Amino acid sequence: MSRLHNGQHFPSLSLPVVGGGTVSLPDDLAGSFGIVLIYRGSWCPYCNAQLAAFSRASETLAELNARVVALSVDDGPTSAGLVEKHQLKFPVAHSADPDTVSKATGAYVSADHRYLQSSGFVLDPQGDVITAVYSSEAIGRLVADDVVGFLRYLKAHEG
Repeated sequence: MSRLHNGQHFPSLSLPVVGGGTVSLPDDLAGSFGIVLIYRGSWCPYCNAQLAAFSRASETLAELNARVVALSVDDGPTSAGLVEKHQLKFPVAHSADPDTVSKATGAYVSADHRYLQSSGFVLDPQGDVITAVYSSEAIGRLVADDVVGFLRYLKAHEG
């Protein structure tokens, strides 16, 4: 398992999403800045706060040409409940295999309960990593306001 670094292309992952269908990363984010949030599970209060904050920032993120996708090992019904609870406005993938996602992205896996620890990635419109944040426990994750600020900075310094 190796961590992703800036400039590396985000690995291909295909996962089922709440509401049906699948999301294919990074292809489904191509042409936009992509934000990929790996969260521990619907039971995690820090994850709930993070996902709700990104949902609240969805209009601003759209103005910055950014799209969000979240994923976890939670099953479909559990993930659907989380989407409903927080009225999440972005695709939420479920039933991720922790070993497959960890091998592809470098995300930590909880040894005891086999869930993925929080990891977050910001991708450029070509699907290359421009920021990667890894947590080995409950705290430490991408923050919506920080991502908005980062994207505003990048847009102001394009060219």
